[in-house]
Amino acid sequence: MALLIDGKKISSEIKEELKTEVGRLKEEGISVCLAVIQVGDDPASTVYVGNKKKACAYIGIESRSYRLPEEVSQEELLGLIGDLNRDDSVDGILVQLPVPAHLNEKEIIRAIAPGKDVDGFHPENVGALSIGEEGFVSCTPAGIIQLLKRSGITIEGKECVVVGRSNIVGKPMAMLLLKENGTVTVCHSRTRNLSQVCRRADILVAAVGKPRFFDDSYVKEGTVVIDVGIHRGEDGKLCGDVDTEKVSRIVSAITPVPGGVGPMTIAMLMNNCVEAARRKRSS
Repeated sequence: MALLIDGKKISSEIKEELKTEVGRLKEEGISVCLAVIQVGDDPASTVYVGNKKKACAYIGIESRSYRLPEEVSQEELLGLIGDLNRDDSVDGILVQLPVPAHLNEKEIIRAIAPGKDVDGFHPENVGALSIGEEGFVSCTPAGIIQLLKRSGITIEGKECVVVGRSNIVGKPMAMLLLKENGTVTVCHSRTRNLSQVCRRADILVAAVGKPRFFDDSYVKEGTVVIDVGIHRGEDGKLCGDVDTEKVSRIVSAITPVPGGVGPMTIAMLMNNCVEAARRKRSS
């Protein structure tokens, strides 16, 4: 039976490490502050923002919430981001996505100062990752690297297949695996013979957004499977992009859903906030 990679446990370890570091920074008179902007009252966004605030409170990071009405203008939202950019007491800025359709998401992401872009979405941070320079990395891919490393799984020299090419997961995931000396293939909706390509993988990252899409025909014996998807099935239970029941008989390790990749995303967001405070003080 496959090893279940416990994202809850590993994220808790990271949070404990960050809590200790934040305590040490406070002794030096340095506080860490995250500003979170939510537009409208989307229930899922409200839950995500609440989870981020809880994590901040546990670690000792100050969190400031800005809830704007659904009909807020682009100009008003950009004005608030500009104010937070200029506020030296704020280390990280996050706009909870998605935003209402009348707002320009790309312009919002670009408006956040790269040094406060703890989501790692700004083009300057994405560019820094691609050329191996210092910057903030998108939290989910960064969390996956930690899951692998802290589970004793070697990336160097391995055949890594990433299925999905989004700017938030697929593309940065591929670059991080390359940085760790993996041999990386990126697949997508136009990839031919997808199952054959996936069966080459020593490490398979599944991020297509389709429930239980990957069954045992997509993996070889001993593969490590990282399941990024999260869905609610017809039975009301949460599931991922991988059919865990079928796949776990063959693979060597797999992340469960829930409790795998999900908890790591917030842990790495907290890590980016602490890193932002560290960089600001050392500059």
